[in-house]
Amino acid sequence: MAVSKVRKAVTAVPKAVKPWKPESRTALVRRARKINRELAEVYPYAHPELDFENPFQLLVATVLSAQTTDLRVNQTTPALFARFPVPEDLAAANPEEVEEILRPCGFFRAKTRSVIGLSKALVEDFRGEVPGKLQELVKLPGVGRKTAFVVLGNAFGRPGITVDTHFQRLVRRWKWTEETEPDKIEAAVGSLFPKSEWTDLSHHVIWHGRRICHARRPACGACPIAPLCPAYGEGETDPEKAKKLLKYEKGGFPGQRLKPPQAYLDAGGRPAPPLGVA
Repeated sequence: MAVSKVRKAVTAVPKAVKPWKPESRTALVRRARKINRELAEVYPYAHPELDFENPFQLLVATVLSAQTTDLRVNQTTPALFARFPVPEDLAAANPEEVEEILRPCGFFRAKTRSVIGLSKALVEDFRGEVPGKLQELVKLPGVGRKTAFVVLGNAFGRPGITVDTHFQRLVRRWKWTEETEPDKIEAAVGSLFPKSEWTDLSHHVIWHGRRICHARRPACGACPIAPLCPAYGEGETDPEKAKKLLKYEKGGFPGQRLKPPQAYLDAGGRPAPPLGVA
């Protein structure tokens, strides 16, 4: 379904960019929800792209993902979790040993302080368990609302909107909001959708931003929601040229997880390579 959806959309891309007209609140809600429905068909297997087996691993991996790719984090964390599988182990770790493991992630000294610090906080304040409440998560070192919502939505099943750089870029391109501050974007976009859809919505938008609607050169000619996009034409509109810009499984390349869900594999996705493997 996903592949045919993209092919169908390519043939439906308008040949010329039409001026975008102001829309009512009702029209905005309808368009936003239609975009999400379309993306749900294109990415029915959308999921967190960080490898994790429990809330602690997801929390640490999300903190490490700042200013680097999920792929690089996934290539790095197996060694970290093999050596320090639980908060008690990481809280008592030698910082130099952790730094050496985290070096490929960039900013490894600051990230070492964060993951050791949050592990100590988990041990001292939460008996070594990751809390399932927003107000408690954001008190941990290195944990903000974005990280907290990733953990809440994907480890505890509690709805939240993850406002990362991809999400911010796309919702402004789509004119869902003009806000620029993450908490205001979160509130504005959240008001367009039922709360139960927030976590999956985040996955759909972020996946689309990584695979098709890139920051510098969007693949407009291969975009399944081009007819709904006010920013159509900012990127490559020629279908054949646009296809060459597609990333991850849409472009025939491995995804970001070493151990992706079965649904992703069934849809033709491939696991990412371990660290050091091309």
